[in-house]
Amino acid sequence: MKNNHSLIIGGGIVGATLALKLAQAKRPVTLVDAAPERDEASWQQLLSHRDARVYALSLASINLLKEVGAWQNIQTSGRKADYSQMQVWQLNGLGELLFGDSDTEHPNILGSMVEPLVIEHALWQRLNDSDISDYLTVIKGQKVVDMDWLGAQAGYQVTLENGKRISANLLVGADGRGSFVRRQAGIELDTLDYQQTAICCAIHTAMPHLATARQAMLPTGTLALLPLADITEEDKARPQHWQSVVWTLPRNQALALLEEEPDYIADKLAAASNYELGAIDKIESIASFPLTAQQAKSYIADNLVLIGDAAHGVHPLAGQGLNLGMLDVKELFAQLEYDYQRSGNSLWGSAQTLRTYERLRRPHNSLMMHSFSALNWLFAGSLAQMRPMQQLRSEGMYRVGKIKPLMRLFAKQASGV
Repeated sequence: MKNNHSLIIGGGIVGATLALKLAQAKRPVTLVDAAPERDEASWQQLLSHRDARVYALSLASINLLKEVGAWQNIQTSGRKADYSQMQVWQLNGLGELLFGDSDTEHPNILGSMVEPLVIEHALWQRLNDSDISDYLTVIKGQKVVDMDWLGAQAGYQVTLENGKRISANLLVGADGRGSFVRRQAGIELDTLDYQQTAICCAIHTAMPHLATARQAMLPTGTLALLPLADITEEDKARPQHWQSVVWTLPRNQALALLEEEPDYIADKLAAASNYELGAIDKIESIASFPLTAQQAKSYIADNLVLIGDAAHGVHPLAGQGLNLGMLDVKELFAQLEYDYQRSGNSLWGSAQTLRTYERLRRPHNSLMMHSFSALNWLFAGSLAQMRPMQQLRSEGMYRVGKIKPLMRLFAKQASGV
């Protein structure tokens, strides 16, 4: 195959978004994804079920999806739940922060909760549009089994499991936390195991969420209650009662709870939230995952760059993992384009370009990772429950909540714009 400007390994949300940005700019790109190709009927079968997981898309991520033409598909589907407020509180009620717009008639949204498959389907629809087909090649259902660096001028040649070889000036690793690209490039990780497990599920509560994302800071960890889109006609007749839960617990406690019946888990969950939205009358799609954070020691190598979870993974405490990956896409594309045009269309993915991307993104992502870790430590664990620490947290939250300009700044940071 002839040499392409860019080869992206990993067709998830971050990888597909970058592929669309490049194709729209008329920069040849090949996207390789190990997941099998699905037709529309297969997508609709998957989408017929409510997913307990949601991504808290910031306004910056929404704007990027609009730019590549995928957000319009999400809007058409109706499978999104905008939120205009964020409520953060301690269980003892001694401290609470409320971000966002309380105008019930015309609220300004902070972001939108969207199920992963809904975003992936919207991107899949866009990847198949004819206006970008001259610049985009999508290969589904194939893993990369080998990578060979051919020198700075030639870039990389990768081999797929079907024996096909693809060459590219720039190789982009967007293949998740266990990134094959990162491992083959010999890039090591800094890792942090929180010794916690997150239980996720979808719940139907007695009281509506009122377009508010909630997060309780508990001694055992965080408990997030995030608005879910209403899917069925029954849901729409009584809207805003479905929510996605991410409940962080010490690992042994979480695993023991997962052995119980769903109704028992629902009762414990309602009690843990101090019945913030009343009783839980339905619970679905109970699952779990261990909580860890990781950061690649380098985001770049010769003719190679990492984005999204391949480069970094953070605690889900603030729901910023995907948003950080989307900011990677925005910055990488901007730097590639800037240096390409500045060089008279001769440099693509040069060492200088990639170093600039890493300098702009790695410190920011690192700060976010360590900030989330510090917040988790501040609220969870034995030291965090000592009376002086509790009083310090409560007083701090009270004081911050009274400073309106600071609250507006926090809300702006959460939106990502």
